[in-house]
Amino acid sequence: MRGTTVLPGTPCLTPRAGELPMHRLEVAEPNTLPFVVGTFASLGPLASADFPHRHTFHEIVHVTGGSGTHVVDLARWELRPPHLCAIAPGQVHYWADARDLTGDIVLFTDDFLLDHPADRDLLRRLSERPWLTLDPDAHRQTSWLFAELKDEYRRGADGVHTVLRALLHVLVVRASRLPETPPAAPPAPARAGSVAEEFTRLTTRIDLDLWSVRAYAERIGVTPGYLTEAVKAATGRTPSELVREARAHEAKRLLVRTDLTVRQIAGRVGFADAAYFCRFFRRETGVSPGDFRRTGSGSRSDDL
Repeated sequence: MRGTTVLPGTPCLTPRAGELPMHRLEVAEPNTLPFVVGTFASLGPLASADFPHRHTFHEIVHVTGGSGTHVVDLARWELRPPHLCAIAPGQVHYWADARDLTGDIVLFTDDFLLDHPADRDLLRRLSERPWLTLDPDAHRQTSWLFAELKDEYRRGADGVHTVLRALLHVLVVRASRLPETPPAAPPAPARAGSVAEEFTRLTTRIDLDLWSVRAYAERIGVTPGYLTEAVKAATGRTPSELVREARAHEAKRLLVRTDLTVRQIAGRVGFADAAYFCRFFRRETGVSPGDFRRTGSGSRSDDL
């Protein structure tokens, strides 16, 4: 993402109601390139934040010591260092019950990939399998790369940006070659239940303008696939079914309680095409929007 670097001490983006905190990348000066590398200790407490949050930047973490759990998109990864972790902009993560964390972290935005734009695709694929356990050889190579990155960043000599980009490119390519590590445990059932509860709560929030499963998943901070599993386990129904039901219910309410036109109501419940909305409404209710309004069908339901 562009334009997401800020000076140190700038508050994080204030989340809207129900959304997670969004962290931006701090840089020393306004004209500094969007890149930072350091240790857990040098980067401060947010480097090991214990609350769910998102970034506007990429993060690659080399964990060399400590205990606890790292949660990325609700998959839980038990710390048995050494590990390498890649977190993409927008992913949700946090450190749970972490103790004595040691290791190195590199933070950068898409803008820093100027010399190697194909790395964006490698990073996307890495973020889909974010937690990698390193064998001794991979750990040695990764430690060397981070040492070089930190030394080059600290020295700030001529050509520093070119060298940093080259070293980061090697790190990303080598990380993409590593085998995937399976999660230490599946997402906690209690968390799955809370996801389903949050989804159910949000379907009643007509002011949020959420009319697709993907939109709900992004709002909650999970993948659409995980949302489907959690909701189906808790309710026996899919999010798609419940979203369609919520849209139809809101359309009924607007037809009965307002003077909005069918086209206006279609827009209110997320349909750009009024004809498509009419087909959807008939499929869900058995009658057209016009017939529903004329016959006063909604009068039989007090909860409209």
